[in-house]
Amino acid sequence: MKVIFKIWRQENTNTKGNFQSYEVDELTEDMSFLEALDHLNEVLVTKNEKTIAYEYDCREGICGQCGVFINGRAHGPHDNMTTCQLHMRSFRDGETIVVEPWRASAFPIVKDLVVDRSSFDNIIEQGAYISAKTGTAPEANSILVRKEIVDKAMDAAACIGCGACVATCKNSSAALFTSAKINHLNSLPQGKQEASKRVLEMTKQMELEGFGSCTFTGACEVECPEGISIINIAEMNARRTKAKWIG
Repeated sequence: MKVIFKIWRQENTNTKGNFQSYEVDELTEDMSFLEALDHLNEVLVTKNEKTIAYEYDCREGICGQCGVFINGRAHGPHDNMTTCQLHMRSFRDGETIVVEPWRASAFPIVKDLVVDRSSFDNIIEQGAYISAKTGTAPEANSILVRKEIVDKAMDAAACIGCGACVATCKNSSAALFTSAKINHLNSLPQGKQEASKRVLEMTKQMELEGFGSCTFTGACEVECPEGISIINIAEMNARRTKAKWIG
């Protein structure tokens, strides 16, 4: 199998970038997309050319590090799938595949396909945790939680923080990511104590990081590899209003 990769190359945040094309053969349909990029880098090494920088960790669709635009769509052509789960069988022999990094002012490009997503970390630091007494962990079943609440919290907790929602949104909004982190903990009894503070502090940090406003187009939900619902955004906004005026 042979394809042409048209990949965004940029040396660092302060330099201008451009697309460069690479014809790559000796690929197989069973290769993952990242394995195809690995193969391309091996070829570049033999030619004494600069390798392409891209992120990955688990390669199992869990860590969220591998996100890129592939032919204009976050993570590639399939729904509910991360870049690392994508295989070359999804492309035609001889096809040109355009690969570029997330585009958002809050995600500055570090190099090539790598972006700085520390803005997400800064949001999490403002409240995506619960206060707990030190010492022996309590019995797991000592606090009973209704199944529908557990399911709701776990659906929100499925967010892997890849940034596809931000990159896809025309406003570069982080509302889906932030709301998932807030609703995950605010739905559970353990998170109730700091619920009001959490929603106020995390949404405030979201705005300070330079993310845009949500206009509820739903593009983020469509491109989210975990299928996080925009209902989370509506609930976050309601929680925020209540915290502001009632406490």
